[in-house]
Amino acid sequence: MAEEHLDVLTKSGHKTGISKPRGDVHRDGDYHRAVHMWIFAENTQQLLLQRRADCKDSWPGLWDISSAGHISAGDSSLVTARRELQEELGIVLPRDAFEMIFIFLQECVINDGKYINNEFNDVYFVTTLDPIPLEAFSLQESEVSAVKYISYGEYRSLLAKEDPDYVPYDVNGQYGRLFDIIEQRYKENTVARSLALQKQLRRYASVSLNAELTGVTDADREALVLLVKAATIMDEIFNLQVWYSNPVLRDWLKEHADASELDKLKWMYYVINKSPWSCLDEDEAFLTTADSAIKLLPEATQQVTGWKGLEYRAAFPMLKPPGANFYPPDMDKKEFELWKDSLTKDKQDATGFFNVIKRHSEFGLELFLSNDRADVTNHFVDSTHDLCIVPFSQEYNPFLKKAAELLCKAGDLTSSSSLKRLLHSKANAFLSNDYYDSDIAWMELDSKLDVTIGPYETYEDALFGYKDIVTVSEANGESSLQQNATFEAFIGVRDDKATAQLKLFGDNLRILEQNLPMDSIYKSEDVIAAPIRVIQLLYNAGDVKGPQTVAFNLPNDERIVNDRGTSMVMLKNVSEAKFKHILQPISDVCITKEQQELVDFESFFTHTICHECCHGIGPHTITLPNGQKSTVRLELQELHSALEEAKADIVGLWALRFLICQDLLSKSLLKSMYISFLAGCFRSVRFGLQEAHGKGQALQFNWLYDKGAFILHSDDTFSVDFSRVEGAVESLSREILTIQAKGDKEAANLLLQKYGKMTQPLKIALQKLEKIQVPVDIAPIFPIANKILE
Repeated sequence: MAEEHLDVLTKSGHKTGISKPRGDVHRDGDYHRAVHMWIFAENTQQLLLQRRADCKDSWPGLWDISSAGHISAGDSSLVTARRELQEELGIVLPRDAFEMIFIFLQECVINDGKYINNEFNDVYFVTTLDPIPLEAFSLQESEVSAVKYISYGEYRSLLAKEDPDYVPYDVNGQYGRLFDIIEQRYKENTVARSLALQKQLRRYASVSLNAELTGVTDADREALVLLVKAATIMDEIFNLQVWYSNPVLRDWLKEHADASELDKLKWMYYVINKSPWSCLDEDEAFLTTADSAIKLLPEATQQVTGWKGLEYRAAFPMLKPPGANFYPPDMDKKEFELWKDSLTKDKQDATGFFNVIKRHSEFGLELFLSNDRADVTNHFVDSTHDLCIVPFSQEYNPFLKKAAELLCKAGDLTSSSSLKRLLHSKANAFLSNDYYDSDIAWMELDSKLDVTIGPYETYEDALFGYKDIVTVSEANGESSLQQNATFEAFIGVRDDKATAQLKLFGDNLRILEQNLPMDSIYKSEDVIAAPIRVIQLLYNAGDVKGPQTVAFNLPNDERIVNDRGTSMVMLKNVSEAKFKHILQPISDVCITKEQQELVDFESFFTHTICHECCHGIGPHTITLPNGQKSTVRLELQELHSALEEAKADIVGLWALRFLICQDLLSKSLLKSMYISFLAGCFRSVRFGLQEAHGKGQALQFNWLYDKGAFILHSDDTFSVDFSRVEGAVESLSREILTIQAKGDKEAANLLLQKYGKMTQPLKIALQKLEKIQVPVDIAPIFPIANKILE
């Protein structure tokens, strides 16, 4: 049998592209990867240990980790962990049983210098309710001679004393995290935790959002019932897009919400965040796997008389996975880039917003673990690369098929021809995975009942900050770069009066582009005025977690943006709720008394409109210094979202002043828009600097403060210096627009590092708001939709 080959890594853990036989790796001290799997029994607080076989070349006969193994060359971490557990102990577990808790670098020399172990270990934690009966294990004699359970406290003591019967680990070093995690997870104070969740919940003001249905035809009211039901399916898909165990976590928390006050609070806060990670706390976990669903696997091990089978907790990581559930959780950038570079042109054409990336080996592993050995080797030994593309239409087929049926029926009912076209084309898109026609239909929607439904926003996909896949247009040979989109839905009633008033912005978009504060060579001649629709929101679903949007500018598909531009939807009742419950109280505390009266809803809402308009101007498709065509999104990668939000904000302020100077807007807005913007800075930064809007807002505040446009007074209130603010706004607009036009990622990084951070003036404002507990955002309640769903 050929000796196992391992990938050789650098000292920082990156693949070198070289693989060597396992024996040579340990002889030469090469860095490589392995997996550690710990099985923990929750009810007895015990860890499972295995005794290494006497024939092992390292630590023979000593007690060690539940299961472990090298990651063979070309293999992945989680697939290896699942396979090793089955081979060594005879335990077959699905991927949602494994929680990646940390990476441990083990560097040691044993066997008189003949065995050098420089190993990066992916450490996994499996939580079972009770100990697995010892007779349920099937031990691999060449690897394991025995297993036993031991309390984690006793095991830690034995390691601390360097007991000779146990493989040594430094419990005061990196590996001490294992015991710290168990301690924190199971020793916490219930009362303290309830108080912490109550405090987190108080940051959201519960607001009932109603909309007047006058003007909605009877046919559209019938269609509305089906549309709300279709929107709830977007929730189901989004839950799965966030993380693969998220749907069962949601169901478990809902089912047990009445068990205790703490369980009720867990469920309430989960409903807002739609995951175990808190949006307002830079995605810090407020739940752990110990709070998660219990699942029963009767056939995970050998059958034991009188034992119903293995019960485990569906796991999720403490750190929010940057790639969400769009990529294999153990995929690294090097693997992805090698695969991407290997794609043929037709495969590149198939990638984009609307796909997930999976492993061939996962499919093979399922056969392996189910003991179906037929052709299993072919699944593990893929021709070249393990990654593959799966379209949304296949990945979420049961959900999308049901949603498509509802949209088709609603389309048949509606009295609006443009809404009928949208719903029928969107239903087709759900099944074909081609969203171009349905997005055009959405842009051209002219209906009292306003509907946005499907995969749009890309913020959840943060693995690279962008989807690192190139799509090639055969027509012009240009490339663009995409992110994975999350599913969402917004259903509302169009506010005809407000929509008519906003025609001004769309009509002047070309003029704004030509007057932008940047060099003329970067300005576009092809700006398309973005239609603006103002609606009163009836219901939203899917990717609408945490802070609520007041507007959106879609689609994000660069093909459509280049061909047709974008359309805007403003959620007026959401804006009104935020102004009343958040911005006004912020102003009362943080703005000087002399300028407080200048904060008003008109300026707040007008700037929101202008922000969305300004997404449609400025650089999008750009020409690099070498003459190559590209996009801002492609070049700025993970920095794109924060910089684009900052651009839309600050250029929005510049644009308002320009329109006022052209006598197209009232001069009464001139001062109030700057004061309202200042108060809005404190509102947005409270979302957290991990979030694109929050980071972008910090950048703007700190720049304007640095230029003397914003002033902090001795009583810790702020004001605007009107003599400096216009110059500061224009200079920052020029800075951001020029960075985008050049695709200068290095300059973008320097700008965000210097200004996109939590500074002392921001801390002073946020501390004041914390003291008086001004809500950070709203948690909407939808009476009309809730009545339908009941």
